[in-house]
Amino acid sequence: MNNYIDPKTVPSKKLNNGMTMPVIGMGTFGSDRFNADEVSKAVAGGIRLGYRMFDCAACYGNEKQIGEIFTEAFEEGIVKREDLFIMTKVWNDMHEHVEEACRKSLEDLKCGYVDLYYIHWPFPNYHAPGCDVTSRNPDSKPFSVERFMNTYRQCEELVEKGLIKAIGLSNMTIPKLEATLPLMRIKPAACEIELHPCFQQQELFDYLVAHDIQPVGYMPLGSPRRPERDICPEDLADMEMPELRAIAEAHGVHPATICLKWAVQRGQIPIPFSVTEKNYYSNLKAMTDGDWLTEDEMKTIATLERNNRLVKGQVFLWEGAKDWHDLWDEDGVIVATGQE
Repeated sequence: MNNYIDPKTVPSKKLNNGMTMPVIGMGTFGSDRFNADEVSKAVAGGIRLGYRMFDCAACYGNEKQIGEIFTEAFEEGIVKREDLFIMTKVWNDMHEHVEEACRKSLEDLKCGYVDLYYIHWPFPNYHAPGCDVTSRNPDSKPFSVERFMNTYRQCEELVEKGLIKAIGLSNMTIPKLEATLPLMRIKPAACEIELHPCFQQQELFDYLVAHDIQPVGYMPLGSPRRPERDICPEDLADMEMPELRAIAEAHGVHPATICLKWAVQRGQIPIPFSVTEKNYYSNLKAMTDGDWLTEDEMKTIATLERNNRLVKGQVFLWEGAKDWHDLWDEDGVIVATGQE
């Protein structure tokens, strides 16, 4: 098989419940730029290349097509279900109906159970896929511990029913974690957040590690192909940073490879997205080529922090919120102003 990478050569990390997951996965969010067939074709190619972890979500609108790919791979004997680490997420409009949402994902993905099931956003603020950045839902509400824990307890029931192996959080902040972690019966195994060299979220990263919650980084390359609604004039392009490009040149690789090596050496699990075989092959290959970054190179990348948040979440704002900064509790307290 051309370009095959033995999955056994890809390092893995142990989660707090004893499960292991590969140090890199394939994202499946087409960023409103790629259709479900293009994304599922990349998943099919990824499985054949040696990818064993896939980050899915109900709201990406492609789980049914990806499920067909999984089924084909199982039937052809390329992989068994237990060889794959499948992650998906409950979308904001289903926070009151988590089991229904999970069963729909299971039906679409045709995978029997989910390895890691995330609460995609910590509030039930719904927006239609592909909406404009100015879109607002009048029913949107600020974060509520009570509402969030109601959703989380439904996830705990899914673990007990065997539908999911572990619970994940996503797009959380330290104040939200402080308020909810003590209330949980089953500890979350991972937290998926935006992480890339110009947005390292060091304080949140350290908090997760200290609480034995695995950080999973989305947009690990600075996502140059994210949705138009998330692009602002002040945004930086991580892979254009001169220091990063110099390190890439020293290693004879693309800056994307350096972003991914930095992520894994730092301790997070990146989930890059690409529909181009050359790119998703090199992303996986970077985990097995042995050419890791030096301590000095890691220190250099640590200096690239620019607080360059790319997913601002404007469409989730509620009536009474000032702007997107209210979503992220930047002053160290939960912002819960506005309607309740």
